[in-house]
Amino acid sequence: MAISKFNYNSFNVTPVASNALSFNSNADGFTTQGASSMVLIKTLTASTSGTLNFVDGASSVVLDDTYPVYVFKFINLHPDASDAQFGFQVSINTGSAYGVAITSSAIESYHGGVQYNAGNDLAQGTGLQFITNTVYHSRAEESMNGTLHLFNPSSTTFVKHFMSRASRMNNTNFIEHLHGGYVNSTSAVDAIQFKFAAGNIATGTIKLYGIKDS
Repeated sequence: MAISKFNYNSFNVTPVASNALSFNSNADGFTTQGASSMVLIKTLTASTSGTLNFVDGASSVVLDDTYPVYVFKFINLHPDASDAQFGFQVSINTGSAYGVAITSSAIESYHGGVQYNAGNDLAQGTGLQFITNTVYHSRAEESMNGTLHLFNPSSTTFVKHFMSRASRMNNTNFIEHLHGGYVNSTSAVDAIQFKFAAGNIATGTIKLYGIKDS
């Protein structure tokens, strides 16, 4: 009978107990270790969706003081009928309204150089905070991918800082860019909405993760 073998790395065997089993340096040796500090909370998949919303307490979403840092991962988001920029807005009233004031910067790094993009930043603006420039719907191979880090959204003492890094290929075949900023409110941020500036999200996935304290 063939013997099943695992690679020399760890694998999760008791996720509820927050423990994992891993190989140690001894021959055929095992040891326990803590589970990953990055916890998948929720996955939303677009299907001609106007918005994808993560609201604390709704549909198993956690966006509170459970984790000090939250990470959103954008995977192959593609617009349906309009060439549009992709971005987000936040809420401090569990999604009843979006558009809390944001101040941000927008730096593009691409194959031709680095530049500041004043059109993508906000100065105490309540509109859509762009994460990318235009993604074109007419080219099936185009999409945007990236991450957004949101720090301590439940704080009632500090404003809420964020950083994003995104990649998209446009019709002149260049790639970008980096954003940073803060939500100018000491109220807890408990919901976030993602969308294109026009049209719908035709396809793509957004994953929300919580990062445990070290």
